[in-house]
Amino acid sequence: MGNEDNRRRKTPCGCCMSVFKWIPVLFIFAVIGWSYYAYVVELCVLKTENRVAMAFMLLFYHIALVLFLWSYWQTISTSVGRVPDQWRIPDEEVNQLFRADNQETQKRILNNFARNLPVTNRTINGSVRFCEKCKIVKPDRSHHCSVCSCCVLKMDHHCPWVNNCVNFSNYKFFVLFLGYALIYCLYVALTTLHDFIQFVKNENGLGVLEQGQPTGNGMGRFHILFLFFISIMFAISLVSLFGYHIYLVLVNRTTLEAFRAPIFRVGGPDKNGYNLGRYANFCEVFGDKWELWFLPVFTSKGDGLSYRTSSDQTGPGQRYEAMGNTTANPASNRLDVQATDKLIDAIPLNNHQPHLELDNGQSSSHNHPLIPPSQVVVNIEQTAAAGAAGGASTTAAHATNHVVDMIGDQVITAPAPAAKDVNVPNGGPPAIPAHNVV
Repeated sequence: MGNEDNRRRKTPCGCCMSVFKWIPVLFIFAVIGWSYYAYVVELCVLKTENRVAMAFMLLFYHIALVLFLWSYWQTISTSVGRVPDQWRIPDEEVNQLFRADNQETQKRILNNFARNLPVTNRTINGSVRFCEKCKIVKPDRSHHCSVCSCCVLKMDHHCPWVNNCVNFSNYKFFVLFLGYALIYCLYVALTTLHDFIQFVKNENGLGVLEQGQPTGNGMGRFHILFLFFISIMFAISLVSLFGYHIYLVLVNRTTLEAFRAPIFRVGGPDKNGYNLGRYANFCEVFGDKWELWFLPVFTSKGDGLSYRTSSDQTGPGQRYEAMGNTTANPASNRLDVQATDKLIDAIPLNNHQPHLELDNGQSSSHNHPLIPPSQVVVNIEQTAAAGAAGGASTTAAHATNHVVDMIGDQVITAPAPAAKDVNVPNGGPPAIPAHNVV
């Protein structure tokens, strides 16, 4: 958390804003408290005459209510998580970063600091993501929340109804909160539907006070009527929200990533970069123990700092790696090669020069001793048979030549035409035909 954010929160205005943020939460608890009175007292105790039916209604009601309140409280009280200190850039390097006169210098400073950090996400210009307020390198899928005044691990969004960020630490609790809130509202709506229908059919429903019945009976009808309307309204809004987050869980995507795809070091922007399959995505949030899936206890997999990635779209069965390579192993990911994710300056494809690699490993190119994959490398392996002894001139036998053409990641091997017999001076290397040089 930045020092500027700390100072702002200590001011009287900041304290007032902190109190104001709890108003939506207090409103939710007030609605739950009123619904408890309307359902338990007015509907079950005062109106339901069948004691067995009342016992079953209260039993299932309290089960749904406890799971609803438990998951809601877990969502509110769970901390957003703290980025470890090794992600924080020292002050002297931060000063160098801010004094840098161009983006390339800034990229080199950030890359040098993040060389041992498992980061694969990048900014739009290919730089390591950096938070100016927190002075840290952002872990993958993390973002800075202006309301919480800190960087949040796997931030989904900031929800005012829970006065907290929905993130890696409480995302399971949030999804369960939506699910149990929907179950709670549907259960209340279904059990009060009969009374609502009777109220609509009874044209003299408001005239019960004239027939000498207690005043509380008339007020109880209004409580049940409003309870039905409130539960229906909340259920309609929760259906779409809960369904949307179930979809996000199954595709392993946050709300922020749904609107703005994460940018990877290899592959660029990709909304499906973390999609591992529906079951694996579900287990990443809810864990591997099925008996704890629907309980508001933390069972999410990982540490919130690094994540497995999906298959590379450039080829079947390939996956991202931190250094930009691909592998055919389906279990690998961007972090398989090294923990670092360096920014490697790419050599243009038009920087092609002829290069000849001989059998003894020497290179004919003096300017480029190490040829990148984007250049063409011709490797000629030639085996000559010795001629007659006695210092006479030798004649090279027909040799088996192979031309290896490496362009990018493709390797093409083709037999080269056999070289003609040439005279080779004593002690000198065999002459190489000009048509074998590229």
